[in-house]
Amino acid sequence: MPVHLADHIAVNRHLPGIFILNPNLSIGENIEELIIIALASEDDEYQDRIVYLPLP
Repeated sequence: MPVHLADHIAVNRHLPGIFILNPNLSIGENIEELIIIALASEDDEYQDRIVYLPLP
């Protein structure tokens, strides 16, 4: 994914962000992480980034 994201950005394109779920968390825990992120973040805070869950 990082290579594809870099290529995408290199041609002046953007995406809202990529979240990589943690296989060590349950589905519910991953969903909770995503809900927290959605409620506590600015609209473009994760633009053009790859983020691994859980957040530190």
